[in-house]
Amino acid sequence: MLECLILGDSLAVGVGQVRSECVTRAKSGINSYNYVNRHLLHTKGDTQAKNVIISLGSNDTEKINTFEELDTLRQLVTANRVYWILPAIKEEKRKAVLAVANKYNDHVIDARRVDRSPDAVHPTYKGYKMIAEETK
Repeated sequence: MLECLILGDSLAVGVGQVRSECVTRAKSGINSYNYVNRHLLHTKGDTQAKNVIISLGSNDTEKINTFEELDTLRQLVTANRVYWILPAIKEEKRKAVLAVANKYNDHVIDARRVDRSPDAVHPTYKGYKMIAEETK
């Protein structure tokens, strides 16, 4: 079993750069629907690890049922501990991430609570380091 696995979007890519010991399966700009239905299921990626870090939701549109997609993803994950990175934007998508995390008693790291770049979405390098530390 892997020690650490990172799944998701550009925030996951950033955390993976800081936590280079982890296996990262992430793609910048991807939404939760495409990640679950086209990326993860299509590639049949392993979703088992001692610690799994997930970042999705920031790129979801109103048409995407974020809760449903993330719940499907979470059902595929087997881990001792799961961390969700709560997007800094889109209140409805934040609520969906929180709902899934709460359903499974997972840990939540709020991207609003770390240093962020001027786009207000992505953490700075310092912010990524803060997130990475919270997942150890």
